[in-house]
Amino acid sequence: MDKGKQKTVRRTRRRIGIRKRVLGTAARPRMCVYRSLNHMYAQVIDDMAGTTLVSASTRDKGLSVSSGSGNADAAKAVGQAIAEKAKAAGIEQVVFDRGGFRYHGRVAALADAAREGGLKF
Repeated sequence: MDKGKQKTVRRTRRRIGIRKRVLGTAARPRMCVYRSLNHMYAQVIDDMAGTTLVSASTRDKGLSVSSGSGNADAAKAVGQAIAEKAKAAGIEQVVFDRGGFRYHGRVAALADAAREGGLKF
């Protein structure tokens, strides 16, 4: 098995382990983060109803990212956008799901920006 495949398999195992413990409800939905090489994505999900309540990503038209879409500044912009949309939808508290990624770099920048935007987790 090559190194890239091993990395994906390990992340998938971590993600499954996290999802066993983290559950989003209507009162406290789950904010999940996905980090690709070029973009950042965040969703607030009610797992009981199986619906996505709000979402934001670096691919959104209204999101202004000046220096590129795959860096920490772009992750901060996504964190601020998801916090604004969640507040508009009446969501104050969320459960953070890092999706198997290390809480470091872009994932941490997104989470910190969402906290600064008023989300509690």
